[in-house]
Amino acid sequence: MSEETAAPGTRPGPVPVDRLRFEMPPAHTDPAEERAHRKERLAGTLRLFARLGYEDGVAGHVTARDPELDDCYWVNPFGRAFVALRPEDLLLVDGDGHVVQGERRVNQLAFAVHAAVHRARPEAVAVVRVQAPYGRALAALGELLAPITHEACAFYEDHALLDEYAGAQDGARIGRALGPYKALVLRNHGLLTVGASVDAAAWWFVAAERAAQVQLIARAAGKPVPIDHHSAVATRERFGGDLAAWVSYQPLWQTVAAMTATDKVSADVASTS
Repeated sequence: MSEETAAPGTRPGPVPVDRLRFEMPPAHTDPAEERAHRKERLAGTLRLFARLGYEDGVAGHVTARDPELDDCYWVNPFGRAFVALRPEDLLLVDGDGHVVQGERRVNQLAFAVHAAVHRARPEAVAVVRVQAPYGRALAALGELLAPITHEACAFYEDHALLDEYAGAQDGARIGRALGPYKALVLRNHGLLTVGASVDAAAWWFVAAERAAQVQLIARAAGKPVPIDHHSAVATRERFGGDLAAWVSYQPLWQTVAAMTATDKVSADVASTS
């Protein structure tokens, strides 16, 4: 009996699973289409990070590997606010720091770190290294993320600490320190994350920053109780993959889309007033 024909007061039967929508990462066969998608996600992520307060002057970058051009990466231009960036504003920069598409400068010292990480992790599509307060505070303490919450377990034994000050000239050392992990705590700097998509890398950064915030608050309030090794590993195995990160990022992406639509309406109203 369908929901439409069910008798009053009769509980409807379950909706067949194949009728329930569930978003999955898009599969692209055309490099140009994939490039446009990555640029859209990259620019939108930067705008989101501006709203989250992950911006400090000219510092902070997100990069996405070009799907077709070897050792070339899309990145935000030097000196441009995140909040207004669009896909057409992004620069294509080669691994040596030369702008090969675009009309603005790139922060070559900062980009060198991203290029080194991309080279060390050829399977990673995106690298995030922006300025967020709690990740920087944790880095100042020279600590890893502790498994004291369900969410922090996504990083359990899957992130590393570079326990010495590393400047932008140390890109290769940073790439080695990251190793096979999804995140790196750069002592006295902050957080760096990677992912198989822009969405995944962005989610790992947001999740790591939030985990750092909770860790610092819990330590200030008392002595946090860690989750045991077996449970932490099981939680990481279930929720610590890039597909889970992509799924987790989608509500934030919907926020990006809503902000973009609101900004466009506001701009249209302003232009006609």
